[in-house]
Amino acid sequence: MMIGVLLAAGASTRMGRAKALAKTGSESFVAHGIRNLWCACDTVVVVLGADAARIRKRTEEEFVRQVETGCFERELCSARRHRAQKLEVRFAVNRAWKKGMYSSVRAGLAAAARLGPEAVLVLPVDHPAVRPGTVLDLAIVMAQALYAARGRRAARLRQAPGRASRRPGLSYALVPRFRGRRGHPVVLSAPLARAIAKDAGAETLSDAVRRNARLVGYLDVRDPGVMRNVNRPGD
Repeated sequence: MMIGVLLAAGASTRMGRAKALAKTGSESFVAHGIRNLWCACDTVVVVLGADAARIRKRTEEEFVRQVETGCFERELCSARRHRAQKLEVRFAVNRAWKKGMYSSVRAGLAAAARLGPEAVLVLPVDHPAVRPGTVLDLAIVMAQALYAARGRRAARLRQAPGRASRRPGLSYALVPRFRGRRGHPVVLSAPLARAIAKDAGAETLSDAVRRNARLVGYLDVRDPGVMRNVNRPGD
């Protein structure tokens, strides 16, 4: 099972209003981000902070309208492909959101870890141009890496049962890259997600990955949306 974490806790001072409720086409950034992550994830944890109650209420109202108009065919098809029992969104409130995005990363990963995922996809809400296909490609590559790691671990276990069982799981990050530049969303294996959730010494997600990952992979994509963060109206 893969869990999505959507980071939507900031005050959005440069945007001049709640960034999560800004529009991309006919839907809010937060609804759009949830639906993108549902392409590969059973459950999405939305991390809120500033104006959390209003954003949650508006998001729930928006989803009610979308359900009534039958907007979820794409997500339901994706759910069948990755064998999801259901599509779910949960909200987590980061009380320390003023400390910056990394505090929301840790809050989101801690909430995701309690659901027992194999991996976690982390997406900032201000990246609405990321294509659903990119999310799915990242999830597939991570799933392939985890499958290969399980095979190697099983082989080691047969050869040296005691020693292999004490090894930690694969601490792996997968990062999309467009024309040589790294972007979002980032996929973290479960052991790495748990380590970052506990790492109070890092300053950013990138810093935490450097401190805790044993392996970092890059997936070159033809999606400029992985680089495009929207901070101001018109970006």
